[in-house]
Amino acid sequence: MGLMDQLADVLKQYSSGATQSGDVTQHFEQAAQAMPSSAIADGLAAAFRSNQTPAFGNMLSSLFSQSNGDQRAGLLNQLISALGPTTVSQVLGGTALAGLLSGGASQITAAQAQQISPDAVQTLAEHAEKADPSIIDKASSFYAQHPQLVKTLGGAALTIAMAKLAQRQAQG
Repeated sequence: MGLMDQLADVLKQYSSGATQSGDVTQHFEQAAQAMPSSAIADGLAAAFRSNQTPAFGNMLSSLFSQSNGDQRAGLLNQLISALGPTTVSQVLGGTALAGLLSGGASQITAAQAQQISPDAVQTLAEHAEKADPSIIDKASSFYAQHPQLVKTLGGAALTIAMAKLAQRQAQG
């Protein structure tokens, strides 16, 4: 049985709801290796939007705290792009990020991103989600490129992501 056949069997479990939660991390790993990142992004977006998982800002903050400097900068730059540097500075007045942007910068480097707290990211993500709901899809696409980090979201989020992958697979 090939990898895709094994994955198809696993995804059938998620589409029927007959999953064993202890295996979801391993199943997600298999899916991330075999499926296109766009499929992983769809699954992650479903988890971000689900009322069965923590709020988007909370989940993004968690991913940010597990990220390296380049990943942190990539996420922050997406949030800055969604809100605009002026709004970011207003929302986070007095923080390290507001200080970095006050000089007219619109991009954050990896080294600068290491200075930003996960709490600031949570606040920004909450504002960005209200201002531009497509930020969920953008963040999902970004983190679909980093499936090792996505695994840190926990079983509920991964189960929702896997169910979305199963739905997508069933639709062809």
